[in-house]
Amino acid sequence: MSVFDVAIVGGGIAGASLAAMIGPGQRVLLLEAEAQPGYHATGRSAAFWSETYGGPAIQPLTTASGAMLRHPPEWMGGESFLSPRGELFIAREGDEAVLDRFVADFAGAGVALERVDPRAMLPGLRPEWVHAVYEPTCMDIDVARLHGAFLKAARRNGVEVATSSGLTLARHGGAWALTTVAGEYQAGVLVDAAGAWADDVADRAGVAPLGIAPLRRTMVQLRVDPPMAASAPLVRDALDQFYFKPDAGGRVWLSPHDEIPDDPRDAAPEDIDVAVAINRFERAVDWRIEAVERRWAGLRSFARDRRPVYGFDPAAEGFFWFAGQGGFGIQTSPAAAALGAALLTGRKLPDWLAGIDASAYAPGRLRA
Repeated sequence: MSVFDVAIVGGGIAGASLAAMIGPGQRVLLLEAEAQPGYHATGRSAAFWSETYGGPAIQPLTTASGAMLRHPPEWMGGESFLSPRGELFIAREGDEAVLDRFVADFAGAGVALERVDPRAMLPGLRPEWVHAVYEPTCMDIDVARLHGAFLKAARRNGVEVATSSGLTLARHGGAWALTTVAGEYQAGVLVDAAGAWADDVADRAGVAPLGIAPLRRTMVQLRVDPPMAASAPLVRDALDQFYFKPDAGGRVWLSPHDEIPDDPRDAAPEDIDVAVAINRFERAVDWRIEAVERRWAGLRSFARDRRPVYGFDPAAEGFFWFAGQGGFGIQTSPAAAALGAALLTGRKLPDWLAGIDASAYAPGRLRA
């Protein structure tokens, strides 16, 4: 039986980033149920970094992550994971108050937001969309390269990665016994970074679940006429009923911004959700849809207050939560992982996280 200080369950962006940030001083095991880490939510991201996405409770983590994503250290490859995009929040006549509240939510947070004429920034926008706020700092993220960089760094630090590893858990003598198809292991700390399966892993470990719920998000790739300009911004409806962004060859990535309760599984899009997305898109722009070229879905997992959960469970010795990251786990991954690593090892928070209130994400809040 191999013995580790820490066993992390889940090899997506959460588990991979945490494994990398823990550093070489701990013996770490990273377990992934699929044949390849990042198969589920991480591999199905809309791939953007927006300081406002997720709301004011998430913004400090996103903003803190920005510097590392723009200028990664050498251990992450040294090449930026971000590229310019911009984000345009649009509203119809009568919905301008929604934009007013949106701007007020981020007042004093240092997030750049500008009032603009949406028709000047998006040719083909239908005439009823007359109000807009622009977020110039929004970026695209190279998700695959970021996830790969974390995995490479983890392996360099000595992390053992085991894939296709179905899992049985038990607690004996102050340690966790883990039985998988890849082998048997023992670890002092068990980290639940299992995304949509977070509550299921807790239940298998004999730990009371926190109510982390997987919600399905649908995405489609469209070929449109005229093609969407490569320099166009990400476009989001102020009422959060859709968003879309340009893809290679003038194509469009579109989502109805749905959040449909689902079971932990290999999620697939439903025809009705694809139809809703297309209907909302056609009500926003006068572009002709030539083809729906791809469709996919992913599960975004939330605690009931929609904040992530980072820290030791107050009622379960040696059980550490690193879950509930919703749709913002990738854009917050550097800060979240650095925070998680500090909480896990007892290290002092790095200076660049000085403004982060770790208690806002503690699992104890959901036990009250």
